[in-house]
Amino acid sequence: MRALSLTALLLGTALLAACERPEPEPLPPFVIEPVAFSALDGWGEDALGEALPALLRSCAAILRRDPTGSFGNDPRAGSNADWQAACRAAGDLGAAGSIDDVAARGFFETWFQPYRVSGESGTEGVFTGYFEPLLDGALEPIAGGVPLRAAPGDIISVELGLFSSDYDGERVRGRLVGNRLEPYFSRGEIERGALNGRGLELVWVTDPIEKFFLQIQGSGLVRLADGRLLRVGYADQNGRVYRAIGRDLIEMGELTREEVSLQTIDAWLRANPDRAEEIMDKNPSYVFFQLLGEADALEGPLGAQGVALQPQRSLAVDRRYIPYGAPVWLETTAPFPDGEQPFARLMIAQDTGGAIRGGVRGDVFWGSGDLAEFVAGHMNSRGSYYVMLPKAAVPTG
Repeated sequence: MRALSLTALLLGTALLAACERPEPEPLPPFVIEPVAFSALDGWGEDALGEALPALLRSCAAILRRDPTGSFGNDPRAGSNADWQAACRAAGDLGAAGSIDDVAARGFFETWFQPYRVSGESGTEGVFTGYFEPLLDGALEPIAGGVPLRAAPGDIISVELGLFSSDYDGERVRGRLVGNRLEPYFSRGEIERGALNGRGLELVWVTDPIEKFFLQIQGSGLVRLADGRLLRVGYADQNGRVYRAIGRDLIEMGELTREEVSLQTIDAWLRANPDRAEEIMDKNPSYVFFQLLGEADALEGPLGAQGVALQPQRSLAVDRRYIPYGAPVWLETTAPFPDGEQPFARLMIAQDTGGAIRGGVRGDVFWGSGDLAEFVAGHMNSRGSYYVMLPKAAVPTG
C-alpha cells in the first residue's frame, strides 16, 4: 500500500514512459549497529521456546527460496542461503520435541547477531497492535447485512522495481481504462455499487462498522447461526493509500489525540450514525478477503508472508526495511486493563500493513478475544527494536 502521491507520480512515467521520469524520493535512513545479547533488556527472562514455533513457520517459506537470492530488499540482510542454514538448525531443534527456553536461547545466540535499529527519528518509534475480530454473519444475504468481497480479477499490480531499480520494493495497483492504468475504485465507490453484480460476495456480516475495522485488521472470524466459525483472510487491496480516520476526528474536534483508540472511534461512529459512512469513506483503502475454512481446522490467520500468525510473537513491519522471517527483539509497553506494562520479547516479522511505515515501526498481533481487542485497540506505545541477522551475513555500510 503506497502513497497516492507516488502512484500519481509514477503512472505516467515508469509505466507509460510518456514523459521524463522524475527523481525518486529516497528512503529515510535505516541504520543497524551490532550489539551483544546482553544489551537486550529482558533477553534472559523471555520464554523463547514460545518464539521458535513462529520462526519455524517462517522457515517453511524461507527454505523454498532460491539459495542464491538476496534475503529481502536490503543487501545487508544477507542471502537466502545464510537464512536457510539457520532454519535447518531450527528445524533440527524443533524435531527433537518440546523446546525449552534454555535450548531456544542457545539456538538464537549461536546462529544470530542482534543489531540495534535506528530510523529517521533515531532508535525510538511507534508500536501499535492488531487482533483477529469476531463478527456475526451468514453465507447468504441477510437483512441489513453488508458483504465481504473476494478480490476482483481486474486489479493490476505493478512491481515498479521491474522498470527501475530506483523503485525496488515499490508497487502500484490500478485498473485499465482503455489503454491507461488508473487508480482502482475507492472504498466509497465500492460500497455504493461499483462492483455490484460481479458475484464477489463471500459472506455477509451484520455490522458495517465491524466490517470497517475488520478491513483494517486484515483478517478475522465470522460466526454463522449454526455456531461454525469461518476464518477470512486478506486477499488483495484496491491500491488506495490507508487513511487513519482517528486523525480526521481529531481535526474535526470530535476526539483529542489522547482519547483516540479503536474503542473511542467505534463509539463515535455508533453515536453518529448519520455521519458514520461519510467518515469511514475518508479512508479510501478497501481490503478484499478470501475464505480460509473453518477456524478450528486452522492454526491462525495468515500474515503477508503467507504463514499463520502467532499471538504476541508475530510482528507486522515495514518490509522495505525488515524482511519477513527476521527475528526482532521488541522493547516497548502494552496497555493491559490493569494498566500499562513493559512488553519486551522476541517477535518474528511475518506481516505488514498500510499504516506500518518507517524504519522503527511495528504492529503486534495479539490474537483474538476480549483481551486481544482491548490491548490492540489501545496500544500506541513508544519503543525500540533490534533486528537479528544470521552470523553468516556480515552487513557492511
